[in-house]
Amino acid sequence: MYHLYDLAASRVFLAGFFSWFLAQLLKLTIDYLRGRTRGSRDMVSVFVWKTGGMPSSHSSLVTGLSTAIGFRYGFDSTLFIMSLFYGGLIIRDALGVRRSSGLQAQALNRLGREISHRFEIPFTPVKEVSGHTLPEVSVGMLLGFFIATGFSLL
Repeated sequence: MYHLYDLAASRVFLAGFFSWFLAQLLKLTIDYLRGRTRGSRDMVSVFVWKTGGMPSSHSSLVTGLSTAIGFRYGFDSTLFIMSLFYGGLIIRDALGVRRSSGLQAQALNRLGREISHRFEIPFTPVKEVSGHTLPEVSVGMLLGFFIATGFSLL
């Protein structure tokens, strides 16, 4: 039980958790204000499962973790360097690979619906996973950096 308390009291853990949590909360708020989210079931779904959108919680989380690790263990530590490269891979994936696969899924679904309609063939759409744009990733990174800096300098 003491280990859970130690984990929850860790500034690195808190920086990572709140970087993710606040990014998802901002994403939910933006979706709600734009009228994309209706009702509590929709809100829970957006908060827990939504990918893509402003800001990037992937970028916020990994930037918050790397920043907090840097403050805690030193910016020349092996742990910070590892988290920096790991974070770079996550951000690159959110920005590039996931975005590309989402656009490909949208194109496949359009084509599938058209063929289904034209030839009366049953079609089941593939899941469209949203990636992030550069502004979404940038805001996520800034959010994570400032949250981690705040937790680290307390």
